[in-house]
Amino acid sequence: MSVERLITDNIDVWTSTVKTKSASGRGSSKKIELYGIKKLRELILELAVRGKLVPQDPTDEPASVLLERIAEEKALLVKEKKIKTPKKLPEISGDEKISDLPEQWAWVRLNDLGEWGAGSTPKRSNLEYYEGNIPWFKSGELNADYIASSEEHISELALQETSVRYNKVGDVLVAMYGATIGKTSILSVRATTNQAVCACTPFAGFINTYLLLLLKASKSRLVGMGAGGAQPNISREKLIQMVTALPPTAEQHRIVAKVDELMSLCDQLEQQTETSIEAHQTLVEVLLNTLTSSADAQELMQNWQRISEHFDALFTTEKSIDTLKQTILQLAVMGKLVLQDPTDEPAAKLLERIAEEKAQLIKDKKIKKQKALPEITEDEKPFDLPSGWEWERIGTFGIVGTGATPSRSNPKYWDSQDHNWVSSGETAELFVRQTKEKISELAIKETNVSIYPIGTLIVAMYGQGKTRGQITELLEPAGTNQACAAIRLIEISADHKDFVKLYFRKAYEELRSNAAGGAQPNLNVGKIQNTAIAIPPIKEQQRINLKVNNLLLICDQLKTRLKESQTTQLHLTDAIIDKAL
Repeated sequence: MSVERLITDNIDVWTSTVKTKSASGRGSSKKIELYGIKKLRELILELAVRGKLVPQDPTDEPASVLLERIAEEKALLVKEKKIKTPKKLPEISGDEKISDLPEQWAWVRLNDLGEWGAGSTPKRSNLEYYEGNIPWFKSGELNADYIASSEEHISELALQETSVRYNKVGDVLVAMYGATIGKTSILSVRATTNQAVCACTPFAGFINTYLLLLLKASKSRLVGMGAGGAQPNISREKLIQMVTALPPTAEQHRIVAKVDELMSLCDQLEQQTETSIEAHQTLVEVLLNTLTSSADAQELMQNWQRISEHFDALFTTEKSIDTLKQTILQLAVMGKLVLQDPTDEPAAKLLERIAEEKAQLIKDKKIKKQKALPEITEDEKPFDLPSGWEWERIGTFGIVGTGATPSRSNPKYWDSQDHNWVSSGETAELFVRQTKEKISELAIKETNVSIYPIGTLIVAMYGQGKTRGQITELLEPAGTNQACAAIRLIEISADHKDFVKLYFRKAYEELRSNAAGGAQPNLNVGKIQNTAIAIPPIKEQQRINLKVNNLLLICDQLKTRLKESQTTQLHLTDAIIDKAL
């Protein structure tokens, strides 16, 4: 089967694999999202260097004759003192011949095919070495098939006084250190490199573009050669000893042309799938927006009916399912997810009871009297409230506190693990029971750490990555560090707590955007206290929580089925690749 047939006959596999892998959302890398096409590119390169990509031509000059000519060229270059006498390498053993050779091909070491040399780094303390215009490439800059512009340049003086190698136009570069091992490029200009890059000037008859794709196909081998140590690396000596199969010169040209053609097909397929992913997500967002913008319950049901008819086509990625989840939360906090009951006690009555309870707690000196919070402005009300709902600030119907980190230099604060102690990173899950670190009773007595009861809601005020704005709930009493806000609700109803928690889950992105600027944007206790929430009647809170839980469970089931589908698609992709080899 030709590779063109392999691509076109299995296009549904490649594209459906892309769609399922794109499920991890925009934060995931293209390498993951476009797994099928990545594997296809690897297959093309593997078939190319095995002699299975283009037909052999019996009239081609055999690779053995090319090697004889290369040996003569090398001997002449040594005689003319243009290159040093190369070190004799051992004969290629049977174990090094990893596959059967096509007719007219030959086994060689990379050392047989060109002059190889690594670069170096001129002394940084000599500024004159870096005041020139000679390109000087580092391994991380090998990001394209052809490169011409480097981040740094060196001078003629550096060439004269150091061991840096001046490479020719057309030389092939390969990275040898760390995470860049195996990256490769062809020079479009005369240039130098640092010691993490090895350059090859191919001998006549061995074309640089074939060497480029040969090195690309060998990347996993190169990475394997550099395994071990604090920073994996390969050396020039390891590189030149690598055994490979050499095709005739004419076939090298045919292989390069065919690889270019097939990679262009992959580029087109990749662009189509990326466009499809973006269009699909845009469609999902537009359609779900019709739900949250519905004028009333009747219009909402009509819009939902239209969406539900195409459910299987719409919610086929993790990102689309996450968008559906967020829409469910949005509908819930807007009062559009369940029907209102005019017989429910209005939220105003609930807030009156909370105010009375709070006043009593202050009178009993169980909590401190706080400064009155400002009235909620119209700008803070993003939607119109249903009948029976009220806007109120967290700090009015709850008590917001924070914690501290006991001195690390005092082992007595940490040796006795008497109390849970929550850090902001532990807000990633919806509940927290046992914490990673615990503190002693002495720490509670001598520092600003307070122990909060079960049911307290903990919000991360700052932290790395996605931490800021996350909310969790204590299943065991615990203190917190200073990066967390602790919300204790005066109304002890579980329905009320669950609704407030749900509201914070919905408002995650808004909370993050409210954080102050700087290198690490932060929330603070004041901002948490001032967060305005739309409060439904307590009975409606119960109905909303139940509905949300049921719908989010369905979303989780969708994700589970999706992951099972992903696994099947990946196995199918790998099976097609294995069959082709």
